Amino acid sequence: MKTIKVSNVKFSNDSPLAYIAGPCVIEGEKAYLEAAKKLHALFKKMGKPFVLKASFDKANRTSINAYRGPGIDAGLEILAKAKDLLKTPVLTDIHEPWQADVAAEVADILQIPAFLCRQTDLLVAAGRTGKIVNIKKGQFLTPNGILGAIGKVESTGNKNILLTERGASFGYGDLVVDMRSLQIMKATGYPVIFDLTHSLQKPAGALSGTGGDKTFAATLARSAAAVGIAGVFFEAHPNPKCAMSDSANSLNLKEAEQIVKETSLIDNAAKKILKK
Repeated sequence: MKTIKVSNVKFSNDSPLAYIAGPCVIEGEKAYLEAAKKLHALFKKMGKPFVLKASFDKANRTSINAYRGPGIDAGLEILAKAKDLLKTPVLTDIHEPWQADVAAEVADILQIPAFLCRQTDLLVAAGRTGKIVNIKKGQFLTPNGILGAIGKVESTGNKNILLTERGASFGYGDLVVDMRSLQIMKATGYPVIFDLTHSLQKPAGALSGTGGDKTFAATLARSAAAVGIAGVFFEAHPNPKCAMSDSANSLNLKEAEQIVKETSLIDNAAKKILKK
């Protein structure tokens, strides 16, 4: 199994869980840095490795009127401040090929959004930076369908790849997580991440926005940890009800701490069994 390292964080399907966490979108410098400090303190207290995440632009919002973020220049400047202040690696997503080199100047991990996981030019541009590329499996793909995306990044000579499951389309207004998908993607040899937040979504059937049901957060997180994977991704916000994106699915700090505790315990037990 391949191991991907960034700073003090190690992603491997055979190693203890690592975490990717942060607000969905940068809501401003002050708000983002305050949230980042609280998350950093939480993970430090628990002794768990984590990568800080956020988007500088949510280009795939449901409504034209939805808040997208501060943009690439201001957003990367804020991420750079958080990275320097907290001495923690950072992840951000990109939506267009030209953004890859610019974002790579700050981000340790470039993320390919699920909707864009078939975009050849985007994957190739991300791969050419040499940075770690986190590919989110599209809601429309089978687990084996991720192989094409892997091949596009590998074509650049870059094998620093993470694979993320975020649920599959089910009907017209829901997502379902098939835990077999995690096992199938592990067979690629690359570290597999479970995206808890976006697996809870209920994609909008109207222009009002995307909803979700956070009551299933613990159930899905525990189930994913039992498979024996590399990491768990979730969005956390000091006050999710006020979050400007993914408010229905973001965890508050208390919920985040509980999820980390439970998944760590289950992961530890699962990997002891898998090693036998």
